[in-house]
Amino acid sequence: MRKAPFPALLAVLLTVAAPSLLSQERTIVEAPEAPFAFEPLQMFHFPAKDFPITRYGARQGDVKATSEAFRRAMAACNKAGGGRVVVPKGEWLTGPVHFMSCCNLYLSEGATLVFDDDLSLYYPAVKCSWEGAECMNISPLLYAYGCENIAISGPGTIAPKMDFWRTWFDRPHSHIQATRQLYAMCSTQVPAEDRHMEREGVQMRPHLIHFNRCTNIQLDGFKIRESPFWTIHTFMCRDVWVHGLDVYAHGHNNDGIDLEMTQHALVEGCSFDQGDDAVVLKAGRNQDGWALDMPTQDIVVRNCEIVQGHCLLGIGSEMSGGVRRVYMHDCHSGDRVYRLFYIKTNHRRGGFIEDITVENVSATDMLRVFEIDTDVLYQWRDIVPTFETKITRIRNITIRNATAEQSEAVYELRGDSRDPIEGVTIENIHVKSLSGFLNNTEFVKNLSVKNITIDEYAPGAKIPNLSGFAPGR
Repeated sequence: MRKAPFPALLAVLLTVAAPSLLSQERTIVEAPEAPFAFEPLQMFHFPAKDFPITRYGARQGDVKATSEAFRRAMAACNKAGGGRVVVPKGEWLTGPVHFMSCCNLYLSEGATLVFDDDLSLYYPAVKCSWEGAECMNISPLLYAYGCENIAISGPGTIAPKMDFWRTWFDRPHSHIQATRQLYAMCSTQVPAEDRHMEREGVQMRPHLIHFNRCTNIQLDGFKIRESPFWTIHTFMCRDVWVHGLDVYAHGHNNDGIDLEMTQHALVEGCSFDQGDDAVVLKAGRNQDGWALDMPTQDIVVRNCEIVQGHCLLGIGSEMSGGVRRVYMHDCHSGDRVYRLFYIKTNHRRGGFIEDITVENVSATDMLRVFEIDTDVLYQWRDIVPTFETKITRIRNITIRNATAEQSEAVYELRGDSRDPIEGVTIENIHVKSLSGFLNNTEFVKNLSVKNITIDEYAPGAKIPNLSGFAPGR
């Protein structure tokens, strides 16, 4: 497994917060370079209290004892006002770990947290989501609901067993039928608590990390090796700081990090090596996104390396609550991607995507440097009907200072005639070898293109397939 060096993180300042924060010491993290007013993150500073899982009965190789130890250690840490739930050096086999407020799961040097893939461990069902639709499902491996001041930190590793989850990578008929049912329940606003997807045969894989409706989250310094589904997923969360992670997951639908209906987040200094998109912004699917009405906004992604992934930054296709005020800069891939920057939606999503800037980004081989597609339905085009048509408003999108060794095309922008894309800026794009066409646009207003340079035209060159889903409309 390849490991990329982390760019140096910007310095942070430990300070005493305002009286409104009860004088709790905070870590202040700023992003003054953002083209919008990014308020400094004021991250919780965990008390210097340790709760080693061995104190609460954890034993190596004993999944039941270690699972219970995590539950007891989290409860003790929470009751004491916060601190670190410490995983010592060694390999620790466990079931799902559920967080409580003010708990920092600390993975010591040489510690490996191994999640057993015995399905029975992941019951009872908990409230989570599946591709933008809320539901009840088997527990994510690391799960928090309604918590504040939580973290995963330390130099250790999270490495789930994958033998069982891999058997769910294919989508059998029973799974397709269940997704039809979930789509219909979402479209008719059946309460999430009544959408039970943990039933036998449904096979909706759990997230590795799923934090739902949480505030003040830190993910710091640890390593991930594989994931059953989306790797890191924040859902309806606020105040998120992700830094120094080393993420490798090349299974099916292995996005690196999905920020969904999440506000005020900074992702920096991370390495993502993925079987799907690397950094992804989402905001709910269709009626769920409209009803929850929490846009993903005020997001900065900086100084990350995407070793491999389908795109550096993806927005959508589950984005019905809207995405705005996003800035990615100085992120690069030394390997191939399908796209550097990809916005995807369809006529069922509605919502908006606006005020997005991507600059100083690069990769080697790719299909497109930049693409917007308003007709991305994948396999759902024929599986489920359109209950309601709503067109996505796309405004004020910028990509500048992007480079590619080889690309099939520079940009392709496919808007919708009912609400064309408006206000796109493409500047300073350099492609060494172009194998297909320069650009294709339809239903785009106020497009500004400056300084695109191509060293050579090399028709017929193809980018190799990456792991995971192949791209397609």
